[in-house]
Amino acid sequence: MTLIAPHPTVRVNPFDPPPELAKYRQDEPVRRMRYPDGHIGWLVTSHALARKVLADTRFSARSEFKRAPVNRPGADPFYGAPALPGWLVDMDAPEHTRLRQQLAGKFTARRMREMRPRIEAIVDHVLAAMADQGGPVDLVASFALPVPSLVICELLGVPYEDRAEFQRNSEVLFSLTAAADEASEAMDRLYDFLRRLSREGGLGDGLLNLLAADGTLDAEEIAGVGVLLLTAGHESTSSSLALSTLALLAHPEQLAVFRDDPSITDNAVEELLRHLSVFHFGVPRTPTEDLEFEGHLMKAGESVTVSIPSANRDAGWFTDPDRLDFTRKTSGHMAFGYGIHQCLGQNLVRMEMRTALPALFRRFPGLALAVPPEEIPFASDMSVYGVHRLPVTW
Repeated sequence: MTLIAPHPTVRVNPFDPPPELAKYRQDEPVRRMRYPDGHIGWLVTSHALARKVLADTRFSARSEFKRAPVNRPGADPFYGAPALPGWLVDMDAPEHTRLRQQLAGKFTARRMREMRPRIEAIVDHVLAAMADQGGPVDLVASFALPVPSLVICELLGVPYEDRAEFQRNSEVLFSLTAAADEASEAMDRLYDFLRRLSREGGLGDGLLNLLAADGTLDAEEIAGVGVLLLTAGHESTSSSLALSTLALLAHPEQLAVFRDDPSITDNAVEELLRHLSVFHFGVPRTPTEDLEFEGHLMKAGESVTVSIPSANRDAGWFTDPDRLDFTRKTSGHMAFGYGIHQCLGQNLVRMEMRTALPALFRRFPGLALAVPPEEIPFASDMSVYGVHRLPVTW
């Protein structure tokens, strides 16, 4: 009889998922899993089956059914309850479809290409300030956090001067250790923050004001969309930028390729996204009816966790998947999920990384760690994996 274990959480190598996931993927890609509240649900670890679950509309994304795969008290106010207004990641059709249709056209690859000159200017400004500061510096505070924060503030119309407000509350929401009341209060503060900006005309001509002018979404939905994009829009990109920088420094042969051959930048970014998979505890889904899945009976209401990091390391899809290789074929990676809930802002994340990472190493070709690798504090206590600090010099 297979042991019903919880989701593994301990990494042996900081750039790799917990090693148990590789064994599960090989031996039992759909297996029973014990959730922190004692519920017995499922863990899906292979690339093919991850896509199959996320493409099947019988598996719901509704927050009423969700359970956190690892202990995360801060999710308690939001899981097991109806989705907050505008929080489309916790909805199914038709509510999800209605909200996503209002936003999808604002995040196309073409729109993001149009934003590139502005993103380049933001990156140049941040790097100039970093140079003026002089090394050593914390790359998270000096580069990885300000770049996406400036970009998402400008996109949404939120004043950058208010960044401390949303960054502090966002950190609480993504923390695995925040208490339920702390997370609930942080969410309330973020909604109040967006409502206040809207009332006072403080949103400029950004996306949120465009949504208000359109009149399709109500004020609470616009505030919710704003909170979702503001928090996810800087948290995931910041983690990806910092962790990617560390991965490049830890793989000097790949860094040399990245620095010397601009033609591989786009593919290198895709490979970093695949290899690092910052959403390290997967995507929750719940069957809304009893169904047969790969020879298993999944009952309505049983939680299913789709492991994105494991799917992105599947040798059935990627050759030598545990190796960082900027020349590999990266198509099909699932760093942004899959199916109708695939990350809305993926083209923005790509554009920021394609712009910021090459610029960082052009400006500071001698960039190096300022502390031994073992002293770097990895963010294993957050739902978005990365580093809390990254001291560097040049």
